[in-house]
Amino acid sequence: MNEQTFAELSAGYALGALSPEDELAYREALDAHPEWMPLVEADAAAAALLSEGVADVAPPPALRASLLAQIGAPAAEPVAEQPSPGGDDVADPADELHDDDPRAAASGYSVGSPVTEEVQLVQRRNWTRSLFALTASIALLVGIGWGVGALTQDMRAPSAESVLAQIERSGDAQSSTAQLGDGGEATVHWSPSVDGVVLVAEGLPEIADDQSYEAWFVRGSAPIPAGAFESSDGSAAMLLEGDMEPDDVIALTIEQSGGSPSGLPTTDPIVAIPTSA
Repeated sequence: MNEQTFAELSAGYALGALSPEDELAYREALDAHPEWMPLVEADAAAAALLSEGVADVAPPPALRASLLAQIGAPAAEPVAEQPSPGGDDVADPADELHDDDPRAAASGYSVGSPVTEEVQLVQRRNWTRSLFALTASIALLVGIGWGVGALTQDMRAPSAESVLAQIERSGDAQSSTAQLGDGGEATVHWSPSVDGVVLVAEGLPEIADDQSYEAWFVRGSAPIPAGAFESSDGSAAMLLEGDMEPDDVIALTIEQSGGSPSGLPTTDPIVAIPTSA
């Protein structure tokens, strides 16, 4: 089984609509290819998102009556098979040709007479798999539509954790730490080869609900806003906004919620972290 076929089965499995045969094939393929698990997880997330976002809709009142009317309608009379013009004993020359054909003996079916039920089964299965894949794709698109704002934001500004991991893996990682007044500490992490500066703090002082912490690049005597943040437990990891330059000092102040409206600090720093040796 290739990955595309498995992806179609995975979509159907996430929707709970696989036949027993397809579910068995799905499980066997997953056992053989554990590297396809991200497909399974993505389809499961899409199905969950779709189920959460679709509100229950009551069927139209006339639908039940229409279904009952169709169920109660008399069945159509079967069409009687017409006898051949020559009578029952007249053999079809094509049948004799099929009986003599070695391919008919090997397959068990007459050559030139496809088994209708088998063909229809394959067609239904292929159509159903395609429908499952389409439904899962729609679910993914719906999820993308709902989460496009957050996704776009993530693409524009990577998380502090991801940038910190890049810094720590680089061969030129640097850091500087300063102590907070109440026993906590704040550390700035950066690397010349990685874009982004990360501030990690522990033991931040408690602030009011209408206040925020705000970071600053202090360049000479000029403070440059680097982003505001909140913390519920006194700890934080923040990706600073803007670029750090050599000899900058990273300061942290307590401002009104969302940061200082004037773009300048309104309180004394609770910590100042030098980045020069």
